[in-house]
Amino acid sequence: MYNKGLIKLFAFLFGIVSIYQLSYTFISSKIENEAATYAASKISESDKDFASKREALEIKYLDSIGSESVFGFTSYNEAKKKELNKGLDLKGGINVTLQIKIKDILSGLANNTKNPVFLKSLEDADEASKSSDKTYVDLFFEAFDANKGDTKLASPDIFFTKSLSEEIKTMDASDEQVKSIIRKKIDESVESAFEVLRERIDGFGVTQPNIQREGTSGRILVELPGAKDKARAQELLSSTAQLEFWETYPKNDPNVMQFINAANEKLRSLVDTKTATAEDTESKPESEIDSLLSDVTQDSLDVASQINPLGDLIKGIPNSFAVAEFAIKDTAKVNEYLNMPEIKRLIPNAIQHVKFAWERPSKGSEVVGLFALKGNRDNTPKMSGDVVSAARAQFDQFNRPAVGMDMNVKGAKQWQKFTSEVNLNQTGIAVVLDNRVYTAPGCSVVGGISGGSTEISGDFTITETKDIANVLRAGKLPARADIIQSEVVGPSLGHESINSGLMSFLIAMALVLVWMIFYYGKAGVAADIALLLNILLIFGVLVSLDAVLTLPGIAGIVLTIGMSVDANVLIFERIKEELAKGKGQSLAISDGFGNALSSILDANITTGLTAIILFIFGSGPIKGFATTLLIGIATSLFTAIFVTRLFIEGYTGAKGKVLEFCTGLTRNLFKNLSINFLKKRKIAYIFSGALIVIALFSLLTTGLQQGVDFVGGRTYQVRFDQSVNTSEISSNLTEIFGSGTNVKTFGEDNQIMITTSYKVDAEDIAVDEEIQEKLFTSLQNLLPSGLTLEEFNNGGTEDVSIGILKSKKVGPTIADDIKKNAVWAILGSLFVVFLYILFRFRKWQFSLGAVVAVFHDVLVVLGVFSLLGKVMPFNMEIDQAFIAAILTVIGYSLNDTVVVFDRIREIVKERGWSSGNNVGLALNSTLSRTLNTSLTTLVVLLAIFIFGGESLRGFMFAMIIGVIVGTYSSLFIATPVMFDTLKKRIQSGKEDVVVKDKE
Repeated sequence: MYNKGLIKLFAFLFGIVSIYQLSYTFISSKIENEAATYAASKISESDKDFASKREALEIKYLDSIGSESVFGFTSYNEAKKKELNKGLDLKGGINVTLQIKIKDILSGLANNTKNPVFLKSLEDADEASKSSDKTYVDLFFEAFDANKGDTKLASPDIFFTKSLSEEIKTMDASDEQVKSIIRKKIDESVESAFEVLRERIDGFGVTQPNIQREGTSGRILVELPGAKDKARAQELLSSTAQLEFWETYPKNDPNVMQFINAANEKLRSLVDTKTATAEDTESKPESEIDSLLSDVTQDSLDVASQINPLGDLIKGIPNSFAVAEFAIKDTAKVNEYLNMPEIKRLIPNAIQHVKFAWERPSKGSEVVGLFALKGNRDNTPKMSGDVVSAARAQFDQFNRPAVGMDMNVKGAKQWQKFTSEVNLNQTGIAVVLDNRVYTAPGCSVVGGISGGSTEISGDFTITETKDIANVLRAGKLPARADIIQSEVVGPSLGHESINSGLMSFLIAMALVLVWMIFYYGKAGVAADIALLLNILLIFGVLVSLDAVLTLPGIAGIVLTIGMSVDANVLIFERIKEELAKGKGQSLAISDGFGNALSSILDANITTGLTAIILFIFGSGPIKGFATTLLIGIATSLFTAIFVTRLFIEGYTGAKGKVLEFCTGLTRNLFKNLSINFLKKRKIAYIFSGALIVIALFSLLTTGLQQGVDFVGGRTYQVRFDQSVNTSEISSNLTEIFGSGTNVKTFGEDNQIMITTSYKVDAEDIAVDEEIQEKLFTSLQNLLPSGLTLEEFNNGGTEDVSIGILKSKKVGPTIADDIKKNAVWAILGSLFVVFLYILFRFRKWQFSLGAVVAVFHDVLVVLGVFSLLGKVMPFNMEIDQAFIAAILTVIGYSLNDTVVVFDRIREIVKERGWSSGNNVGLALNSTLSRTLNTSLTTLVVLLAIFIFGGESLRGFMFAMIIGVIVGTYSSLFIATPVMFDTLKKRIQSGKEDVVVKDKE
C-alpha cells in the first residue's frame, strides 16, 4: 500500500481531533453532575417543591462558575456550546412544527376585505389544502382564477391598497404581476415570523435550540432540547403577541346582567338538562347564583331539579371588573353557550357590540374570570399594542413581579386620551394579550395617564413576566402560528433512552469484537482496533458537524458496526481465497484488499443512496438515523480499507510473522461448498410466492396499524406506579374521546400508549390542555394520591417517573405530507438503486433481479407487521421510524445482492457462462461472507432489540425480519431472476457469453 506514512498521519490527526471535539462533552457533563450533586446536598427531598428548587440552584451554580477556566483551555459556558448535541429522545424537550397562517397574511394584505370573490377563493383554498400538497398561496391563486370573472387582483377592494401602493402602483396591473408581488410579501412575512420566533427562543433560555424554515410551505420547525415546561414553550411559540387595550363594562352592569339572566333562561330549553345533577346545584352557594340570576323565577319544583345551565357553572363573583368566575374546565362549555346564535340574539342593544374575553388563569388556580369588553362595529380595541416601544420584567409597588411597557410618542398621546375617557374607577382598562385579559385595573387619574408608560401586574411569576416582556419586545407574528405537529419528551424518559441506548451499544460492540477474534484470530484484533477507531471518528464527526444524536441515531451507529465488520469480512475472505490459491502472504493480502474493493464500494454506495433519500424525506430522529448512517459509511470505508490494512501489513511485515485469518475452530468452515442454489430456484419461487400471497391477503384484509404520523391525532405514553388493565382504561377513555381512541400496553404492564383522534383538526393549545386534563381526571384513581395535574403532565416528580412521559401531536394535513414523503422515499430509493446497478453491471437483468428481491423483502416485512401487529407485545405501528427501517432493509438487501452480483461478474468474466454453472460457483464462494455478515448484523440488531428501549423495538423487529429475508432473497430470488432472464438471451444469442465488466 502506497503513502502509508500519510495515512498514518491522517488517521492519527483524525483521531486526535475527534478526542478534542468530544472532550467538551465530557467536561460539560462532569460539571453538570457536580452541580446536581451540590444542589442535592443543599436541598432535601423533604422540602416542598424540592425538584424545582434544586433545578434553580443548579442553574445558579452553573452561572457562577460558567466562565471559570477548565483544564486551561476552555470554560463550562464554552464547552456547553461545543458539546455533542443530543436529540429530544435522549435529552427530553420539545419539538414543534408551526404553520404560519398564510390565509391571515393574505387577508391582512387585502386590508381584511369583504370582497365576495376574495372570500370565496379563501374558502376554496381552505378546502383544497386538506388534500393537496401545494402551498396555500398557489391554491388561493388557482381558486381566484376560477372564481374571478371580471374581478382583478389589483382591484381597490382587494390588493390595490394603501399598504401595497409602493409595489402595486396602478389598478391596471395584471394578475400575474400582482401574484409575484404577493408571493414576495408572503415570503417576507414568513421570514419576519421566523425572526420573531428566533428572538423569542433566544430569550427562552435553552441551550442549542434549533429553528429552521421548511421550504416555501410557511412551516417553521422549532426544537428546544432540554426544555421542561412544555406549556410555557408552546405558549411562547404560538402566541401572536397581539396586544390590545379595551375598556370593560362597569361592575354588575345591568345590561350585562340582563343578558346573563336571559341566556340562562333560554338555555334551559336548548340544553339537555338530564345530565345536570342535584350535586351540581347544591355545590353552588345560593347567594352567588341569586346575585346574578335575580330575575330567574323559581317554580314549585325542588331546588335539586331546578337547572340553571349557565348559572350553575358560576363559581363566584370576583372583586375585579370581571362578570363572574368559572371553573377553567368549564370555559369551553361557556364559550359554546355564548356563541349559540339563539343566545347572541338576546344581547341588549345597549351592549350589542360586547366582546367576552377570559382572564389569564393564575398558576395553580382552578377558576378564571370572564370579562365583558366594550366593543364596536368593527370589533377593534381602543388601542393596539403596535405603539409599544419597549418592555421589561420588573416589580410593582407591592414588590410583585410585573411587566413594564413604554410607548412611542403616538402611543403616549393615545394612552392619555384613552385613560382620560374611561369612567373613573367605574370601568377598567383591560390589557389583553392574544385574547386573554392579563389585568384590568381602574383609572383614578383625572385627565388620563401621561408619559406613555404603563404596567401589567397580576399574579405572575418572575419567569412569566420575563416571557411576556420577551414576546412584546420580539414583536408580534404577522399571522397566527398553529402548532400542526409537536412532540414532547420528558427528561426522565430521555435519561432512560440514554441508558438503554448505551447498554445496547456496548453489548453489540462487545459481541462483535469477540466474534471477530473468535472467527479470524489475530486478524480479527486488527479489525477490532479499526472498528473502535471508527466509533471514535463517528462521534467526532457528529460533534464537528454540529449534528444531533438521537436514539435512532445510536441505532444507526450500532448498525454501522455491522457494516464495518462486513467490509472486513469481505477483505479477509478474499485474502483467504488468495492464500488458498498458493500465493505468498504479502501478495495474497494485497490482492485480497484489491479484489474486495469493488464489492465494498458497491455495497456501501447502495446503502448510502438509501440513507441520502432517508435524510431528504425524513425528519427529526429519522434524519438523525440517516446522518449517523452516512457518517458511518464514510468512516467505515476509511478504517476498513486503510487502517485495517496498516495493522495487518505492519504485523506481517515483521520477519517471521504469519497471519492465517482464521482460528482452529473456523479454519474449515464453508470450505468446498457446492450447494446448487439455482437448481432449487423453483422451490424458492413457490415458497416466496406463497409468502407474498399471504402477505398481500393480510394487507388487503387486516391492513396495517398506522401511527399518528400517517393518520394524524395525538398519542401519549403514560406510566403508572402499578400494573393497569388496558381494557378498562380503553372503555373509560372511549366514552370521553370517542371511538377513535386506542389504548395498549407499551413495554411493561404499568405503561400504556394512548392514541386518540379527538379534535384532531383543532390546533389550539387549549385543546391540548383540555385533553391532558381529561386524561388526568379519568386516570386519577390509578395514579398515586397527591399527584397534581402539573406533575402528571410533566412525567411525575424528579424521583418518580409517573404520568405523561412523552406526547405527540400530528395534524391531518402534515400527516398526509408525511405519508406522501414516505411513499416517495421508498419509490425513489428503488429507482435510484436500479439506475446505479444498471450503470455498474451494464445489464438490466441485474437491476431487475435486485429490484424484484427488494420488492419481495418489503412485501414480506409489511405482511409480517400486518399478521402480527395485534399479537406482538410491543408497538408495531407504521410510522416514520418504520419507513426508516424499510429503507434500511432495502439498503441491506441491495448490499447483499450487489456483493453476490459482483462475484458473479468476476467469475463469469474469468471462466465464462458455462451453462450457468459458474453462477452457482459464485454463490457458493460468497456464502461464507453472506452468512458471516448476516449473523453479525443480526447479533447487533438483537442487542438493540432487547436492550435498546421500548420505542426502538418495532423499528428493530422490522430490520431483523428484513435482514433474514434480505439474506435469503439475495441467494434465492435476486440471482435466480437475473439468471433466468439473462440465460434466455444468452441461449438465443442476443447476449455475449461473457458478461463484461464496465470498461
